[in-house]
Amino acid sequence: MHPLAKLDHRHIWHPFTQMRDWLKREPILIVEGKGALLRDARGREYLDANSSIWTNLHGHNHPRINAAIRRQLGRIAHSSALGLANEPASLLAERLVAAANPPGLARAPGPATASGNPQPPLQKVFFSDDGTTAMEVALKLAYEFARRAGRSRQPRFLSLQGAYHGDTVGAVSLGHIDLFHKAYAGLLFKTDQVMAPYCYRCPFNRARPERADARDYRKCNWECLDKLERKFEAQKKRGNPYAAFVFEPLMQGAAGMIPQPVGWLGRAAEIARAHGALLIADEVMTGFARTARPSPAGAHAIRPQSLFACHHEGVQPDFMSLAKGLSGGYLPMAATLTTRAVFDAFLGEYDEFKTFFHGHSFTANQLGAAAGLASLEILQSTASIAARVRLAQDLRDELQTLWECPHVGDIRQVGLVAGIELVRDWRTREPFDLRERAGIRVCEAMAKRGVLTRPIGNVIALLPPYCTTRAQARRMVTALREAVSCVFSGG
Repeated sequence: MHPLAKLDHRHIWHPFTQMRDWLKREPILIVEGKGALLRDARGREYLDANSSIWTNLHGHNHPRINAAIRRQLGRIAHSSALGLANEPASLLAERLVAAANPPGLARAPGPATASGNPQPPLQKVFFSDDGTTAMEVALKLAYEFARRAGRSRQPRFLSLQGAYHGDTVGAVSLGHIDLFHKAYAGLLFKTDQVMAPYCYRCPFNRARPERADARDYRKCNWECLDKLERKFEAQKKRGNPYAAFVFEPLMQGAAGMIPQPVGWLGRAAEIARAHGALLIADEVMTGFARTARPSPAGAHAIRPQSLFACHHEGVQPDFMSLAKGLSGGYLPMAATLTTRAVFDAFLGEYDEFKTFFHGHSFTANQLGAAAGLASLEILQSTASIAARVRLAQDLRDELQTLWECPHVGDIRQVGLVAGIELVRDWRTREPFDLRERAGIRVCEAMAKRGVLTRPIGNVIALLPPYCTTRAQARRMVTALREAVSCVFSGG
């Protein structure tokens, strides 16, 4: 065993990992990266098919981001944001606000102002460390804003079935995945859940299985939206309307890459707005051009005019939580964007103690902000936009070859996110028991073929870096197809 692997086994506790299994074998120990490639301590190369857990946008060792960090490192690496400002964070906040308010975005009526005027733009940025903290900030701000605005004495939140919004206590309270959250029930506050638009396994979808994305051949009457409407109405009758509706726009990540059919998000937002609820958009995974609005023809092709998923259906939230790709996948950096109305609710004289009492030691870190600025410049360049459009189509073309596999039940793609659901038989949609480790076994077989990703239960996730070539995209999908054949058919 490699000496560094021995140190890992001796000292490191890995996240979301059964350590008894981990300690039975030598881990893949990454030492280098370039573009979409990773290299381990044994000199073996792998394609990074999940962008290092959905964070790396432009590829590893990107020269422009490297240079930006080096320039900033030559000046200062970090100074506190508690009582001090800094240059790169100020510039990054300006760029994020501009990106979060694209020209022509329709302003939906919202409750952010007591007068009921159209919702103002996102203008204020609170920096933090990661997706969980970005959601924790949104949750706390929404809670206190609802109280200060006189909308609720005990604000309550609604999120989607299968929701995952992070691992701090507040973020876990918003989640509804028993495997992750049930053990901590005694620590959590109560939130409600509502049916998610999981077309492939929707009990209201009358369509028989086909070899296509279930969103394209579904037969239903939008019962999921009816349930959402009834949930809001029932809570209103209890005398305590929901303070906020929390969602991942277009695609629920940890739920199993569950995509929303065209039109769902816009209509869901309208329902929430009509009942006076704030909108909290968790764009931790979906942001920075990772997802895109499906085309009216149902081709689900990328449309690069906005960096954020909620905008592809004309939805502007009251809170937008960003992380993962914010720094291009280089450094822990997150941000929560909100409106001036929310910000103003925390203004007052010192002795009123209306301050937002929340913070992080590395808030607005200069190195992370410098990386974020460089990443945004790349994202908004003509070359990057063209590359993303091309890669989304290349990935779509390659994924079509997986329909020949009888154990592939559904292939779900939104922009540069894809989820491939494994089943016993596509004709019945019968799932594998999680104890069978179907997804894990397929990913292990993919690793032997030089492609790294991580399953979500029985769903294989593919989120390639935006620099991935067509040949590399083909290699990723080929490795998946061969792994499925090997694991389930002995091929």
